[in-house]
Amino acid sequence: MLLEEILQFNYKFVENEDYKPYETDVIPNKRAVIFTCMDTRLVELLPKALNLKNGEVKIVKNAGAILTNQHDSVMKAILIALHALQAEEVYVIAHHNCGMNHLDTENLIERMKIQGITEEQLNQFDSNTGQWLKGFDSVEDSVKHSVSVIEDHPLVPEDIPVHGLVIDPRTGKLDLVINGYI
Repeated sequence: MLLEEILQFNYKFVENEDYKPYETDVIPNKRAVIFTCMDTRLVELLPKALNLKNGEVKIVKNAGAILTNQHDSVMKAILIALHALQAEEVYVIAHHNCGMNHLDTENLIERMKIQGITEEQLNQFDSNTGQWLKGFDSVEDSVKHSVSVIEDHPLVPEDIPVHGLVIDPRTGKLDLVINGYI
């Protein structure tokens, strides 16, 4: 069982003080927050490709690095990073070959139903679940949209640069979509 494996490893990790190289402060040393995708290929690749070490930035993730509106929980995390944790710039970093690109929302809903989710549960959660679960057609356009949601937020100071990038999940190569300094 995975949980048992994790707990056994963690016990030894703490007992051997393997956490010591990762000790850091709550404030990001590089004063930035990154909003990116939850894709497993980015867990180690993204920080390495950006030359980031533990404690240097805040990282917020969701499926596709999609920021839908100003009340999104991701936006809340970004605001906390900016106002409480001294971040001074924001990076939206999506990636090529993302599962949210051309996501078949109808198929996803059908898979939910196969796993026992009823139509009533779907409608109770959100009357327009298909729109809420929607992915994107263009990763660059999706990044531009997420950047604009952040830039247009009334609680984001105007002098905060918001950058947009797309990373290749195989090589780590970054493509600049929006330079927030300009």
